[in-house]
Amino acid sequence: MRYTFNLKKPKGDKVTLIYFSSYFKSEGKKFVYSTGETINPKDWDFQNRQPDNLTGRSKDAEIQRTLKKQIDRYSNFFTEIVNRYKNSNQEIDIEIVRTEFDRHFKKVKSLSNKFFDVYDLFINEKKNDKSDNANSQSTIKRYEYNKTILEDFKNHTHFNLNFNKLNQEFYNSFLNYCIIEKKHSANTLRRNVGLLKTFLNWALVNNYTYKSDFKNFKSPKSQQTDEIALTFKQVKEIYEADLSEKPKLERVRDLFVFGCSTGMRISNYSKVTKNDVEDGYIKVNDKKNIEKQLKIPLNDFSIEILKKYNYVLPKISTQKFNDYIKDVFEELEFKSNVKKTSRVGNEIIEVVQPYYKRISSNTARRSFITIMKNKKIPDKIIMEFTGHKSLEVFNKYYKPNEEDKKDFMKNVWKK
Repeated sequence: MRYTFNLKKPKGDKVTLIYFSSYFKSEGKKFVYSTGETINPKDWDFQNRQPDNLTGRSKDAEIQRTLKKQIDRYSNFFTEIVNRYKNSNQEIDIEIVRTEFDRHFKKVKSLSNKFFDVYDLFINEKKNDKSDNANSQSTIKRYEYNKTILEDFKNHTHFNLNFNKLNQEFYNSFLNYCIIEKKHSANTLRRNVGLLKTFLNWALVNNYTYKSDFKNFKSPKSQQTDEIALTFKQVKEIYEADLSEKPKLERVRDLFVFGCSTGMRISNYSKVTKNDVEDGYIKVNDKKNIEKQLKIPLNDFSIEILKKYNYVLPKISTQKFNDYIKDVFEELEFKSNVKKTSRVGNEIIEVVQPYYKRISSNTARRSFITIMKNKKIPDKIIMEFTGHKSLEVFNKYYKPNEEDKKDFMKNVWKK
């Protein structure tokens, strides 16, 4: 097929774009594609459809030859496509050629220089995703928070965020900002980098960028945390405490114990109804892994709490739950100081806090797993209840306390 090069504004006296074009007789249309290269019309050879003055040793001639090589990439690639389809007896049309050109020459959409506009499109797509692999609300909130971190980074460092500048230098600067200014722990930093790379990969796939430098961004190493897990004795003590004079705290306490006795995420157990209880089991779809159905046997604690609320558990947001459960533990005199160790950059940070300030919705799930493992229940059985797919992630929830550790040692090394 024939092709040619034309100027966008051939009669002007200012530099103009050079277009590649070819006529598709079968469609009665012309394929026109911008090379992105520019030239002043006075330097263009209109007869041969190429840059003028290609011979000689002058600097201008060298520039013209370089320009010729650049636009020849388009004609060479076009010939390659046509021959490829011809040799395989396939039909070729303008849409196919344009797609091939876009992919080969890495053309990106017009929003590519508007980083945060593209991020908003990414978040909206995640929110509107109705597929089985859709993200949970908590994950979407993490994407939104990650955007806030990037905006804070931009404002603090005056770094003009756009896709073309997302190289290793940017990445090092971003990590430095998160560690020094935001005081992010190793695990928080690792999670947020993962969210950022997910977004950048989406932008690459959807042609908002052609740079793939982010694939070489080395994720920070994770750190084993020293979070709290309750013993069965502590769960029982909390459950039996009289909070009747403070009904708000009583409802939050009951929800917490329900989590401790089922191993469910709060996003799952806060929506349990009577219809979900069948033949001695709670049967619900996991909110995080929709394709997986959880089937959790009822026990003395869970059935008693369900009956107490006539199978309609109190509704509360995770944020408020995490605030109020600390009030519950403070009310119940869980005030002894405990030490939390975390790594920020290369520095080990130790923070001493009252016990009750370390309690959250995750404590319930962590306590369930730890209690069950300490009772020698097989991991596979526990993971069926909790919905974990990965043994590595599951084991991070196992937190034997100091008393457990001493008992393990004594039970093994006894005469």
